[in-house]
Amino acid sequence: MKLNYKRTFLIGLAFMAISAFWQLYDNAIPLILKNTFGVTDDISGYIMAADNVLAVFLLPLFGALSDKVSTRFGKRKPFIILGSCLAAVLMLVVPFANNTKNLPLFVIILGLLLVVMGSYRSPAVALMPDVTPKPLRSKGNAVINLMGSLGGIMTFLIIALFVKDNDMGNYTYVYAIIAAFMVACAIILGLTVNENKLRALMPPEEEEQTESGEKKPMEKGVKKSLFFILISVAFWFMAYNAVNTAYSRYVQEVWGKSQSTGATMMIIAMLVATAAFIPVGHLSSKLGRKKMILIGVSLLAAAFLTGFILPHYSIMAYVIMGVIGIGWAAINVNSYPMVVEMSRGSDVGKYTGLYYTFSMSAQILTPILSGYLFANLPWGYKVMFPYALIFSVLAFITMLFVKHGDNRPDAAKGLEAFDVED
Repeated sequence: MKLNYKRTFLIGLAFMAISAFWQLYDNAIPLILKNTFGVTDDISGYIMAADNVLAVFLLPLFGALSDKVSTRFGKRKPFIILGSCLAAVLMLVVPFANNTKNLPLFVIILGLLLVVMGSYRSPAVALMPDVTPKPLRSKGNAVINLMGSLGGIMTFLIIALFVKDNDMGNYTYVYAIIAAFMVACAIILGLTVNENKLRALMPPEEEEQTESGEKKPMEKGVKKSLFFILISVAFWFMAYNAVNTAYSRYVQEVWGKSQSTGATMMIIAMLVATAAFIPVGHLSSKLGRKKMILIGVSLLAAAFLTGFILPHYSIMAYVIMGVIGIGWAAINVNSYPMVVEMSRGSDVGKYTGLYYTFSMSAQILTPILSGYLFANLPWGYKVMFPYALIFSVLAFITMLFVKHGDNRPDAAKGLEAFDVED
């Protein structure tokens, strides 16, 4: 059984475009709020958290909704194509509102844009497991994560090329390029991926109904595993995002280095994770998803512990970020496939939404909780690594209770026929 990489890369175009957008959003919107509209940092922080708050509600809703849709284009593609095109149109209005300093228009467009982006993220992510056999989903998710990282890197490069000295007017070109890229990705995916045909080629799912015609309830053991892996997802996002959001300030406050040094270290972690996605996907097919996640969480914990006991800035700080990148790749490649492994073919979107509910909730909570600790404990930012270490250990413990979702491929048994070229 082999993964069709060409098809998976084409499916990954949707997530690549989504990641490109969010990188632009996270980079440009705080600057627009501050430089154009004079919004204070605290209010800006609340506005920037709105996407995560909306995601908690929108991603499960539209994930489950896409499960119920049936069109001649497929279940997920209508959401992806329509959402991408609407988002692209709205994106072109953002720099206009900025250049004309029209705050009401900016707020309205930003709100609509967040809703549109939330409407098709779950369907875009669910498309891969929809058309990929269960044993190959870690490899498939590695490709999707790689595409997402490339989308973020592409946005960084475009910003570096067109924006000088935070000249917000130059963001017009950046928004136009990313909008065109999103539409192009949606068109290519729409023309090259025959969702209904690929879904028909999937191995049949287990029977979903009882003799009376009612949907089978989830087995107690599977439900327990689902609960513990979702709790684990929240814990490791609590750990990772605390470091991700505060590391540059930690480098300044504790190690006495510049903010650019901290940013460079975070880029190293991102690049290492990007390089590790495909190898981790292959290794997961041999060792199993749960084992790779436990290895990844252990690497995070070891890196956080080392960072805590590191007495001062040294080259070891860069090694720590590289280890964090590898650990995060091992977790990310396997956690989502484990969640949807417990779903049936008819509700992959619903389980995709559940995954994002827990990950996004953690990303809302951890800046608030960690920020409170930084501000109110006498150790200040020195709390960062112990905080992340505690949640990493908790994630390791809860993962030990997960007994389902670790589907490893057997020797070839005829499913090679599934791996056909489009």
